[in-house]
Amino acid sequence: MDGNDKILRKLNFMQKCVSYLKSVDADSFELEKNYQLRSAVERNFQLAIESAIDIGEMIISREGFERPEIYRSVFLILGNHGIIPPEFAEGFAQAAGLRNVLVHIYEEVDIDILHMFLTERLEDFDEFARHIARYLSRE
Repeated sequence: MDGNDKILRKLNFMQKCVSYLKSVDADSFELEKNYQLRSAVERNFQLAIESAIDIGEMIISREGFERPEIYRSVFLILGNHGIIPPEFAEGFAQAAGLRNVLVHIYEEVDIDILHMFLTERLEDFDEFARHIARYLSRE
């Protein structure tokens, strides 16, 4: 499997997670009351974000860019090198912060943050996927 295939596999998995998240009714109160739903939302966000980070790390390695010291830097490095627009990279880097909360401070996940990502930030994953597809088409 070549590098592009690995990236495409990660992209497809990320989009599967995002599709699930788009199916959730973020405006219902179920997210607060339904432990299974909330767990599924948290896990799908974690996996979608980690997939995006993995994709970024693969591109960084392939291109020989500077190594990121923290996950947020993955997106900033992609922005600095024109793989994704710098202004988009700044905003999308916030997803790494959510990933850290989901992985390390999971007992304190704020329902309002989850709601905000569900209602306002899901399209960021689609935009990221478009930029990565554009990068792959240049290869």
